[in-house]
Amino acid sequence: MTEKSKTDTTTANEAVMASLTELQKAGFGSMAGLGTAWFESMSDMGAEVLSFISERIKEDVQTQHEILHCQDVTQLQHIQAEFIQKAINQYTAETGKLVEMGNQTLSEALAKASSQSKT
Repeated sequence: MTEKSKTDTTTANEAVMASLTELQKAGFGSMAGLGTAWFESMSDMGAEVLSFISERIKEDVQTQHEILHCQDVTQLQHIQAEFIQKAINQYTAETGKLVEMGNQTLSEALAKASSQSKT
């Protein structure tokens, strides 16, 4: 098995840094400023997804509780139908929220990039 020398690794690292420097000089420097805003937006979206999952788990537990205490098949069918309909509504609403958050993030990023390119 061959080992890369420290010189080879250093040369490769210098080549990557040189490429990034050239990209920034070519006009991609504005992308560096988007990092923090983008990270915050992705963090907000992640928190939204976790909150949604938490709510859905509560719904699942509540439905299981109702199923365990139902008295007949008709009541069971009603519980299941309500559960499915509520899940569909919640997933649809959550998808809309996440799409809206993504669109807002993209709009803000494009506006920031546009303003930075004008300066």
